[in-house]
Amino acid sequence: MTRDFASAKLAAPPGDTWVGLAQGPLPVDEVRVWAARPSCGAVVVFTGIVRDHSEGRDGVTALTYEAWEAEATERLRAVVDGARSRWPEAVRVATLHRLGDVPLSEPTVVVAVSSPHRDVAFDAARFCIDTLKETVPVWKREHWSGGTDWAACDHDVRPVSR
Repeated sequence: MTRDFASAKLAAPPGDTWVGLAQGPLPVDEVRVWAARPSCGAVVVFTGIVRDHSEGRDGVTALTYEAWEAEATERLRAVVDGARSRWPEAVRVATLHRLGDVPLSEPTVVVAVSSPHRDVAFDAARFCIDTLKETVPVWKREHWSGGTDWAACDHDVRPVSR
């Protein structure tokens, strides 16, 4: 399922790829259930959540994410395509990112990979989150006790490579 806009709630697609952006909470439990398949002995789910600090900033209270939505959606799909080209044994792959305001301890990103064996699921999930962070045009604004500003760890967005 690919959307060119952030939906309020992401619904599981009928196929084996789930990408999307959401303004509201991410369906982490639904992603895990969706990823499980009878042919798969492994489902790896990575969930990134808002923590109370960042590099050089204590007291973080929330994050706000913005994105170039049409391009971010295409890049999320490219991340999945890149994982599938490296690990063809991956059965279901999801890459979802939240936009808007996200309070402490709530999920900002979820990646899931199912496969017959754990090594593929772990390796492909790690590739997906690392590549997503480097290639998807999503920007993070941090809110903390001393103010608000764009995250200090922001970097240029590179193309997805296979």
